[in-house]
Amino acid sequence: MKLFFSRPKVTFTGNILIFLSLIFFFPHHSYSQTWPNQAIKIIVPFPAGGGTDALARTISVELSKVLNQTVFVENKPGANGIIGAQFVALAPPDGNTILLTIASFAISPAFSKKLPFDVDKDFAPVSLVAKYPYLLTTGSQSELKTFKQFYEFAKKNPGKLSYASSGNGSGPHLGMELINDRLGLNTIHVPYKGAAPANNDLLAGNVDVMLNNLLASSSLIKSKKLNVLAVTTAQRSNALPEVPTLLELGYANLEVVGWYGIFLPGKTPKEIILKLSEAIKRVIQNPDILARLNQDGALPIASTPSEFKDFFIADKNRWLQLSKKIHLEMD
Repeated sequence: MKLFFSRPKVTFTGNILIFLSLIFFFPHHSYSQTWPNQAIKIIVPFPAGGGTDALARTISVELSKVLNQTVFVENKPGANGIIGAQFVALAPPDGNTILLTIASFAISPAFSKKLPFDVDKDFAPVSLVAKYPYLLTTGSQSELKTFKQFYEFAKKNPGKLSYASSGNGSGPHLGMELINDRLGLNTIHVPYKGAAPANNDLLAGNVDVMLNNLLASSSLIKSKKLNVLAVTTAQRSNALPEVPTLLELGYANLEVVGWYGIFLPGKTPKEIILKLSEAIKRVIQNPDILARLNQDGALPIASTPSEFKDFFIADKNRWLQLSKKIHLEMD
């Protein structure tokens, strides 16, 4: 009797295990075998009309051609990109929901203790699309027209200069804090809700300096309403070849780059990640995309998933270390 009752128990347990394994294995297996088999949405975690949105819409057109599938953009702005990122983190890992985001995504763990996701576990890096420089700018009315003038004044007058940013936890915010830390400066942060209002106050002289990106400031630079003191990448920008880099000016270890990157939900099958990465590489080679990036002063990259993962981890760790060192106030 023991044998009679124990045998069904083992069989039942074994069947349950087999059943569960099929549930978890076959959906992922079918995802990778049939992808892309439905419309794909690119989530932009910022408002329509901005630089990330413009790039996403240009990419979506070309990606549709490469994948022979409908690709559209959906904006989910809020909380400096966190709302849109959370949407992707919770999406099915089927390759049909893509996150196109920027450098603030790597900064978020250093700035917020309350993230509704884990940037390492809940996302799969696909491709670093491009890097772009920040520009250290002052208003045309400012007497600070070179980086040397800015540095010397800030050094002699700690706490007197203010700097604008497009928001708490943004690339320009942490980039200026890095400059402050490395050069022993004390400039005061004034956050705004976006680059446009920050630039308005910079032009009005209500703040003294700002790390800008080219897209947000190109018309102001062309009209000579902004002075550009330096660029923050290792090489000069093709869009502003006359402007020196901080490295050229003798300030080592001061490269600060913005970037565009693509992620998928964390449990997306590797086959889909690789397929999308290859598709992005083909898209980035398109003249329309190159023109879009050049307009932003950006350098196209189109990395592999592993290369992007390494880059992202290094960038995230740098901001975490800076946050701890300067005791950055977190939420």
